Amino acid sequence: MYIQRHIEPVISRIAKRKPVLVLTGARQVGKSTTLREVYRDINYISLNRPLVRQSARENPSLFFETYRPPIVVDEIQRAAEMFDYIKDIVDDSKTKGQFYLTGSQSLKLMKNVSDSLAGRAGVIKMLGLSMRELDGKRNRTPFLPTGEQLAAALRERSDFDYQKIVARIQKGFFPELYETPSDLHDWADYYSSYFQTYIEKDIKEVLNIRDESAFIKFVKAAASITGSLLNMTTLSEICGKDPKTVREWLSVLESSGLVYLLEPYHNNLNKRLIKSPKLYFLDTGLTCWLLGWNTPEQLVNGAMWGHVFESFVFGEILKSYYNDGITNPPLYFYRDKDGNEIDLLIENGGELHPIEIKTTSDPSASVVKAFRCIDNIPAKKRGQGAIICFAKIPLPLTRDVQIWPLDLV
Repeated sequence: MYIQRHIEPVISRIAKRKPVLVLTGARQVGKSTTLREVYRDINYISLNRPLVRQSARENPSLFFETYRPPIVVDEIQRAAEMFDYIKDIVDDSKTKGQFYLTGSQSLKLMKNVSDSLAGRAGVIKMLGLSMRELDGKRNRTPFLPTGEQLAAALRERSDFDYQKIVARIQKGFFPELYETPSDLHDWADYYSSYFQTYIEKDIKEVLNIRDESAFIKFVKAAASITGSLLNMTTLSEICGKDPKTVREWLSVLESSGLVYLLEPYHNNLNKRLIKSPKLYFLDTGLTCWLLGWNTPEQLVNGAMWGHVFESFVFGEILKSYYNDGITNPPLYFYRDKDGNEIDLLIENGGELHPIEIKTTSDPSASVVKAFRCIDNIPAKKRGQGAIICFAKIPLPLTRDVQIWPLDLV
């Protein structure tokens, strides 16, 4: 069963403006499935197939004589030889919407796009299913904690179901997991297969990994600090590799769409702000599988529940921006050397909207005391703030902070 994706109008919009559309994101988030759903009548070619890939690499000119545009080419980064030919074709014809390219390893993909298709390609980033998509909601507006957005979310709201939300967080958001009813064994089998495929097809193409066990330790270590400040020394010690190697491995995790490094908000006038990014694993189901949280009950009762929940909420907000075609969303966090912390800042013009993310259903005003720090940032005004949590109904906490039920994000 295909679940309609909120990114579909963005795909159509960009295809009308550019000859090439590049859709990037983690393996199995639904890139090619979505393109085939939106454009049912055009050719589809996957470079995961060895013979097709060989043909594309060895004779790209003949390849495009056989498979004429418009065409979807899946995992395009596996045949870099094609990019110069695509450039020549689009420069000769000037037709929009000729090539739809997907890739799960954007480090290689975007280098080729920058080298050969600069100015010719529109780039979109895609993540797994969002809660909005799973619930069939029409709202695809990038999240801001404003009264207008809250009212719009309430108009589409269904009954609040705590157990269902927690089950989804533990299950994860890859589309295949929602095609049919599944049990614990299906879930474990899916992620075991996914992770092995990721190592074999994405990692070994980019990194010359001789010690696969060390890399697996590194990935598990990265999952264990989701929602926390990135500490390269800790990661290096856990997997037994030098910081340079760990930094390289982390860049590949990031470029393959599995993790996101959230930068701190700072300006050059304030030297008391922490400069290290926060690391988020973007699929909470993969996080749970890597760390052994095999049931929703184990997750909620485990020591990392708060961090996994924060990662989930951040991921939902990030999806709302990616699904609107915003590939560099204005999302940050705040932390200074005095211990003041704000989980998330959303910049909107001259305003900064502060957000705290908590597993409670009854937050207190003390949770948002750090919001006042925004008032000291030059040229910025504090916008409406929110505590996103398990509250069942939205309520004002202070004059400019709203308790925001997470199912309304």
